Amino acid sequence: MNRRKFIKSSGTAVAAAMTVSPVSAQSAKRPNIIVIVTDQQSATMMSSAGNSYLKTPNMDRLAASGVSFERAYCSAPVCVPSRFSLMTGRMPSEIGMRSNELDGVIDIPKHILDQGLGQRFKRAGYDAAYGGKEHLPKMDVNDLGFDYICEDERDELAATCADYIKEERDKPFLLISSLINPHDICYMAIRDFAESEFSKYLIKAGVVEVKTLDRALKTPDAVSREEFLRDYCPPLPANFEPQQDEPDALRDLIALRPFRMKARKQWTDERWRMHRWAYHRLTEMVDTQVGIILDALDESGKAEETVVIFTSDHGDMDASHRMEHKTAFYDEASRIPLIVSQPGKTPSGIVDRSNLVSNGLDLYPTLCDYAGIELPHDLHGMSFRPLAEGLLPAHSRKAIPVENEIGRMIVSAGHKYAQHDGGENSEQLYDLAADPGEMRNAMKDNGKKDVVQDHRTMFVELFGGK
Repeated sequence: MNRRKFIKSSGTAVAAAMTVSPVSAQSAKRPNIIVIVTDQQSATMMSSAGNSYLKTPNMDRLAASGVSFERAYCSAPVCVPSRFSLMTGRMPSEIGMRSNELDGVIDIPKHILDQGLGQRFKRAGYDAAYGGKEHLPKMDVNDLGFDYICEDERDELAATCADYIKEERDKPFLLISSLINPHDICYMAIRDFAESEFSKYLIKAGVVEVKTLDRALKTPDAVSREEFLRDYCPPLPANFEPQQDEPDALRDLIALRPFRMKARKQWTDERWRMHRWAYHRLTEMVDTQVGIILDALDESGKAEETVVIFTSDHGDMDASHRMEHKTAFYDEASRIPLIVSQPGKTPSGIVDRSNLVSNGLDLYPTLCDYAGIELPHDLHGMSFRPLAEGLLPAHSRKAIPVENEIGRMIVSAGHKYAQHDGGENSEQLYDLAADPGEMRNAMKDNGKKDVVQDHRTMFVELFGGK
């Protein structure tokens, strides 16, 4: 495990123990698949999602040519657990993981590695390549069978992926491009309140990240501060203040990271707005890199035979509830963009506002569906290909699960229900229609008794009463 291979030419190297099936006539007709994963991008961080404070023309062109899932959530709103799910189709708790900290996480079982996406696709006659950020627990993408083609997470990655797409090959390909931004927003509060040695280390180690953040914080030339704040800088969100009956477990979590608590207590309204400004600019930067990949696909002549899936590992609180970073169950951190586009296959410009999708549980089944690959019997996700192609889903789901280091949550058609690990207000119900900003706990509202009971039942069904 943890072997690193850099392979700049596709299809020329395969793990020694891998058996690759001959390419059949059927497999040759299977589509290429490109999965673009950004880091820490909330579902609302696209102009196609109605956000007027940024311009994301490349994400928008995907949305215009495909289907956007408005009710898509990650399996865990933090990097390592979410990325484990994206690559395996499993909840992080299956290996004892609830946060980026790996204490208590078991070694990855052999059956999970044997079902690695790269391995399954190569056995089915695909080339399988991965570039950019990994951040996986006790394994890397080579262990999952991918050819690792680029360590960079920014412009070089986009250029490498563009070259990969344009290469002539006699097999279809699966390409995962894992771009880092808008994750650099993390360094703003860390730098503002860098007291611990670890925070100071992050700033030193993150020279590229901090320089990129500084670019994002730059305000327009020849614009006064008053004009900038009035006409350019995003306002504070409607749910800027902390939630009524905020779970103690969440407050304790914030307190464990001193820079997060200090930002909550000490940042001025203007500083919070600057955080939002920088977050939007970082998203525009990664949109440019997405464009390099999409341009290469158009130039290659392979667009009609290629499925493009765009998503993110989790979001950012973006000043909601006086929070930055992620981890919380609120929509800003847990609801993510998800777009599927293939010319001639996906209807154009459709927004699916009702179907619940877990990108962590459902990406693996969806990729296998497109490639005609049999799923492992012990996965619980659903392919969203039928939804993306305008067909009726094979069956509907009542709720999807989300986990974090302080509890578990389910998302249903109109509510979110969470059980935190302890403290006051550990059980939470959010009525998303009446309270889209998740500002109050609806557990004791009149008329909610049956809703609460139904969600407790679904919670047990999804999490097994754990």
